Amino acid sequence: MSEDDSKFGVWGFIKGFGKLVIGILLILQGIVGLAMLLLFVGVFIAIGNGVGGGKPVGAHVPKDAALLINPNGVLVEEAEVQDPFTHAIERAYGSNEPQQIEVREVVRAVRNAATDERIKGIVLDLTQLYIPTISASKAHYVASAIDEFKASGKKVFAVGDYYSQEQYLIASHADEIYLHDKGSLVFVGYAAYDAFMKTFLDKLLITPHVFRVGTFKAAVEPFLRDDMSPEAKEANLAFLGSMWTSYKAAVEKARGLPAGSIDRFANDLNAILRESNGDFASAALKHKLVDHLSSRPEQLDAMKAAFGENDDGESFKNVELADYLMAIGPEKDGSNPDVAIITAAGTIVDGEAAPGVAAGGDTIADYLKQALKDDEVKAVVLRIDSPGGSAFASEVIRDGVLALKEAGKPVVVSMGSLAASGGYWIAAPGDEIWAAPTTVTGSIGIFAFFPTFEKAAQYWGLNVDGVGTTSLASIYAAGAGPLEENVADIFQQSVEDGYRDFLDVVAEGRKLDPAYVDTIGQGRVWIGERAQELKLVDHLGDIDDAVEAAAKRANLTEYDRVNFRETISPLEVFFGQTAVRLMSAFGVDRSGAEASRSIVRKAISTVEKELALIDEFNDPKALYARCLSCGN
Repeated sequence: MSEDDSKFGVWGFIKGFGKLVIGILLILQGIVGLAMLLLFVGVFIAIGNGVGGGKPVGAHVPKDAALLINPNGVLVEEAEVQDPFTHAIERAYGSNEPQQIEVREVVRAVRNAATDERIKGIVLDLTQLYIPTISASKAHYVASAIDEFKASGKKVFAVGDYYSQEQYLIASHADEIYLHDKGSLVFVGYAAYDAFMKTFLDKLLITPHVFRVGTFKAAVEPFLRDDMSPEAKEANLAFLGSMWTSYKAAVEKARGLPAGSIDRFANDLNAILRESNGDFASAALKHKLVDHLSSRPEQLDAMKAAFGENDDGESFKNVELADYLMAIGPEKDGSNPDVAIITAAGTIVDGEAAPGVAAGGDTIADYLKQALKDDEVKAVVLRIDSPGGSAFASEVIRDGVLALKEAGKPVVVSMGSLAASGGYWIAAPGDEIWAAPTTVTGSIGIFAFFPTFEKAAQYWGLNVDGVGTTSLASIYAAGAGPLEENVADIFQQSVEDGYRDFLDVVAEGRKLDPAYVDTIGQGRVWIGERAQELKLVDHLGDIDDAVEAAAKRANLTEYDRVNFRETISPLEVFFGQTAVRLMSAFGVDRSGAEASRSIVRKAISTVEKELALIDEFNDPKALYARCLSCGN
């Protein structure tokens, strides 16, 4: 062995030994740090137990209490994973920032309360709950759970200063509805309005280059027109009309009203208000939309009469939704075989994305791969609530679905409020597709969008010039320079190829002729009921029906539902519960919570949401299967 080799060997040994020592020290440091943290928390738990009377960590559910469903935020399919410690601090110090409210968690709480002997009834206070109009199926799902709860013989009350149209869809299923005597209830129906920017872009000297296939691909019309095309109006009115019909039928049935009552109240509101001297609340009572008109103190007294007073006499005996969910804990994975639920919610983007933010192609594909490798998982339900997005990411997800099917694991698709464009792309290969009657789906089409600013650049004296080694090199100048015809042709050919792929994906998955798929495709949107007639959907039902169907396909009589998603660790849950206990023990006042966000903050939030769309357009080939007119 040479001297150099000897030196290298000695030096390698020294470095390796050094790494080992440092590694051991880091591990010991971590263990000591964790021990100190646990000791610190333990001391505070002891103090908290001393001050608070030694009650266990976690939410307390009083006997004969009402489950108070009073969420503050937006109803969503899948919520962002929230740090429980931060959440506890915010609640303790009176922060009332709107949150994402997961619809399945609301339904889980309602169903659990039906058999919970501690729960005497439900009080719906939906004033702070925002339900997007496109999320009608979520409101229907909660309303259905309320009906199941009522079947147990327990009462449901709805209280509020006012009711939005979507809030009222849920509230209408209560046994009694209280409305503030100065409140309001108005039905505006459903609508689709866009800002059309052709003239606006012309004045800004911006040239939009849109590449699309299909008569009904209305997603790109705002860039090319100053009004909605007749084809888009026809398509929009068709699915909006179906949503409105479902809404009216549900409310009229729940309230025992004659057919046509909601239409009359909506369309004849001017005359109805004149009869009530402009009093919205009196009009709602007269037309049997509510049962009681009362002030806040009167509503509180009514709930005290129904459930009794809490310990301090300030309110009625209740447990809030968030606390009740903490008390009953998460769904547990037992010893039975699993039906995995994997959710793709939000815009489909390339790469990874956190739950509640977007549906990352790689993220969803990883969950599908986990389900494939997990021997306990016998079937998968792919829950989709998405307007689509990246065509490439959609294909990555579809590959994961196909791999499961090839391995003999059934994949049943459950559509939420929305499964359009790329959302349908990933649904097509499912063994079965379930949709709600009001699900917005279809939009089978592809588009690409590329704006250039050569006119603005010329106006301001900015000139682009240069040389390139190929005929495509001019793409480097695109933007400040024009989009050359040969490059534009490549975009268009790519879009047309993408559309043919989309037709093939649907035809293969649904066992349909591609020519037929083209006739119902071309970017047109369909409602769940109509989609079933067109063979884009197999059955109408909710996620519970889809889970049952998946279990049946896997020949399972007993099974556990397991959600594959990012979760918080048991240690994080422990610290979060401890924080709640400590804040309560030390009497931190939560009364300073703001009632709601101001109009200005809501406006800012809306702008931020629209700007966030820019980040969602990250397809490697700039090809998008997305229904922009469907919302989020």
